[in-house]
Amino acid sequence: MKRFILSFLLVAVYFSVLQAQELNAKLTINTQQVPSVDKQLFSSLESELNKLLNEQKWTDTNFSRNERINCNVSINVTSFSPPENNYTAEIQITSQRPVYNSSYVTSLINYRDTQFDFNYTSGLSLNFNSTSVDNNLVAVISFYAYIIIGLDFDSFSLNGGKPYFSKAMEIANMSQSLSAKGWEPFSGKNNNRYDLALALTEESSSPFHNFWYDYHRTGLDEMAANASRGRIRIIESISDVRKLYDARPSSVLLSVIAETKIDEIVRVCSQATPEEKQSMKKTLSQMFPTKSYNINMLK
Repeated sequence: MKRFILSFLLVAVYFSVLQAQELNAKLTINTQQVPSVDKQLFSSLESELNKLLNEQKWTDTNFSRNERINCNVSINVTSFSPPENNYTAEIQITSQRPVYNSSYVTSLINYRDTQFDFNYTSGLSLNFNSTSVDNNLVAVISFYAYIIIGLDFDSFSLNGGKPYFSKAMEIANMSQSLSAKGWEPFSGKNNNRYDLALALTEESSSPFHNFWYDYHRTGLDEMAANASRGRIRIIESISDVRKLYDARPSSVLLSVIAETKIDEIVRVCSQATPEEKQSMKKTLSQMFPTKSYNINMLK
């Protein structure tokens, strides 16, 4: 009987590892700017949102536990409007992935969304429905789950994130019915969710996906085996960023690159030749003028 129980437990453990969900997320809610809110309510909400991110099956792919995508979601509540229980907040999304055969992790997104309003009362259902949207809180969290997954998949295979960016676009389209901030089409704001999903799905952004794959898979992942070859491929991948910039100089995807890759590119190129450094400094300075302090480290 003991042997049977042990065998059953081993099978259960194996199955749970095999069926592990995609995200290893940590979501936190900060309500310091609105001391009048019910802290217990938000403690419960924080728990429910962590459950949504970590227990929802977002894809058809099976992940082992050590393959789950490490990510953080920070919600900062800035105002509260009783009695409707309407909240205004900002949300910060970060995620990372390990670099092959090393202890180094690279940032895939560091994105601040300041257009986040939601309504929440105790007992409100927070379930994701892939065919309809009736809750802005769930819509925003689900949207960013797919963005995180898409950027991770894109870094391992060319256009591997396409199905998940499409899911994010579907959520953005369905969320038009909510009349909530952040979903307005063609707003021109760099933290607009609709514009982010559109940029990741439209054909004109293909240089971004080429860059994202080459930079991570043939560049960073190669550096442990051959640092010089990996660095050269990273430098070569910037040509696709240039194509993106020439086509869409105000693309939100340039902001994604700026916040996740500029410091890393500078560190990688610190071992480049003087000619490579000068060329990279000139190219990056033209495309990312707000990052001039960081780029100027390429001396």
